[in-house]
Amino acid sequence: MQSRLVFQYDPIKITLLTYCKIAALGLSSGLWCLQTSLFIPDLKKRIAMADRFDCDNCKESLYGRKYIQSDDSPYCIPCYDSRFSNTCDECKELIGHDARELFYEDRHYHEHCFRCFRCDRSLADEPFTSQDDALLCNDCYCNEFSSKCVACDKIVMPGTRKLEYAGSTWHEGCFICHSCEEPIGSKSFIPDKDEHYCVACYEDKFAPRCTRCKKTLAKGGVTYRDEPFHKECFVCASCKTQLAGQHFTSRDDSPYCLKCFGSLYAKKCEACSKPITGFGGGKYISFEDRQWHQPCFTCSQCSVTLVGAGFFPDGERILCRDCHNNL
Repeated sequence: MQSRLVFQYDPIKITLLTYCKIAALGLSSGLWCLQTSLFIPDLKKRIAMADRFDCDNCKESLYGRKYIQSDDSPYCIPCYDSRFSNTCDECKELIGHDARELFYEDRHYHEHCFRCFRCDRSLADEPFTSQDDALLCNDCYCNEFSSKCVACDKIVMPGTRKLEYAGSTWHEGCFICHSCEEPIGSKSFIPDKDEHYCVACYEDKFAPRCTRCKKTLAKGGVTYRDEPFHKECFVCASCKTQLAGQHFTSRDDSPYCLKCFGSLYAKKCEACSKPITGFGGGKYISFEDRQWHQPCFTCSQCSVTLVGAGFFPDGERILCRDCHNNL
């Protein structure tokens, strides 16, 4: 709808002032102006037609009054305002044609009514936020609804980068490692009570160190004699095979796989010459300075088992009762 404000002058008065010396010259279709020597065609008819210029709504004359043209129809100012003006959402009064009108989400306001709900500050040229249909300036919104940084105790402004952890909020630049004081940002971190550490600082400060390589154990590892090891560092003292998850034994505080321990330190079976380790529930027989695996403890002549039975030594041999009696 295109509207324009016009100040209308009475054409009859203009005519009388401009053509004050008009003489009729017998021309039925117009008049001759002696002052300007111009012929005005249909002047009488035009003056008669212009005699009626009314408001399209109240029909009152618009001569000598301001009016607004809307959709090719003229309206006096009161009619135009009552018919086309919006109502201010704040004061509930009409927003006149000559007032600055502001609107937000289908709501209209006078400029002086568009104000912060809390501090009454004008929002006409300020950023604002709507909270439960109430308009708030940025300062009031932040004071009432925004989080505060637990490090600097300042408001975390809407739209700024922030970090949240365990119900607390930080500015991105305020969330720093307690040790090196560098911003942690989006990197991994490790909490310790009320302090936060980047991974490197935490490992350097708190993480246990491998007994063998002296480097920190970030995760996993094994413990032997209350000492921590990386899995890959906990190996047989002889063959260097990893012992994590395997049976092993020790000698002089050093760990050995069963094979190496048996080969290096275990006594040998008198019968089969294999190591006697005693691991896995294996039993063995010992006589004087000689040892046998339990299955290997048999008569040297007839091979009958001597476990739980009497036997007789015969030099390097051991014999059952029958074989000894038959000698």
